[in-house]
Amino acid sequence: MLQPKTIRLYVDKLDEVAQEFMGVIREIRDEKNELPADFNQWLNRWALETMGVLALDTRLGVLDKEMSTEISNIVKYNREVLELMYQLDILPSIWKFYKTKSFKRLMTLFDEVTRIVMTKVNEAIARLEKNPTTNNDNQSVLEKLLKIDRNVAIVMALDMLLAGVDTTSAGSSGILYCLAKNPEKQARLREELRTILPNKNSPLTPENMRNLPYLRACIKEGLRLYTPTAGNIRAAGKDIVLQGYRIPKGTDVAMTSIILYQDDQYFPRGKEFLPERWLKEPSSGCPSGKDTHRFLFLPFGFGPRACIGLRMANLELEMIVARVVRQYEVRWNYDDFRLVSNLINAPANELRYQMVEVDH
Repeated sequence: MLQPKTIRLYVDKLDEVAQEFMGVIREIRDEKNELPADFNQWLNRWALETMGVLALDTRLGVLDKEMSTEISNIVKYNREVLELMYQLDILPSIWKFYKTKSFKRLMTLFDEVTRIVMTKVNEAIARLEKNPTTNNDNQSVLEKLLKIDRNVAIVMALDMLLAGVDTTSAGSSGILYCLAKNPEKQARLREELRTILPNKNSPLTPENMRNLPYLRACIKEGLRLYTPTAGNIRAAGKDIVLQGYRIPKGTDVAMTSIILYQDDQYFPRGKEFLPERWLKEPSSGCPSGKDTHRFLFLPFGFGPRACIGLRMANLELEMIVARVVRQYEVRWNYDDFRLVSNLINAPANELRYQMVEVDH
């Protein structure tokens, strides 16, 4: 369902959103070309708008100056849901034995978000019934889900909207920071992008995005240094003993990947931003990612329990980074970028990037 050929159907629509977001950046910069303290919220709004296209086949209008009440509520509820899930599932809580105030609030939010999503799914169904897609290869994700089951479509849309917004915006913020702090890498990426985008408003297409190795290397390296997820969690399938500790069957086991990702033992020069390590032929003196254990770097997990939105997230990150770097020279003039771990790893800093328009 989320095969590359299906995801490629969205390139034009997502590029439309990305270009609109470039206009937002232009408008909200101050006289020093710096973005406002709440730019993280604007990144969330961009991510939600793209997820509306992917999950619901529609533009939600999140980037509009005047959002509808329903869409404004989705933006607000999304953050509150993640905070409550962290309080209830990660921090110690008695909600399994006693329905706490936080638990009741979370259930209320789930009901409200479900209601809004069901409304949008029903609107999409009405559109699809008027203009059905006859070619199966050109059917959207939502169309394919509706062919399976309407409830499946609603649940998947909910998952995508709740899980795919903050993670994508957090990932993009870390990548942009890395590029801002490494202007020579940013310049190399911009030169690669000029080969497919001769003008700043040239369109991104499925065809011209196929050969962008340095863009993908920058994204991969940015996710290594500032991964939006704390790690992978799996339940033990049987009783095991791990380094002298007995772990009963069914116990959740978490791998704190972000620590391993920056450890020189596993990634030589692990705290440096070196996109070249992920190229087929790394630069002289640059460590190669080929020497890393293939199951160590898993920002989206692996196997049947991997992130279902892996290809969507990669496409979103490729498009937003490509558009920003082609349009602007990104600079960072403040303290080092830091993450705070809630349910996800989110920026602790105000994202006051300086965005200077490139000449051509």
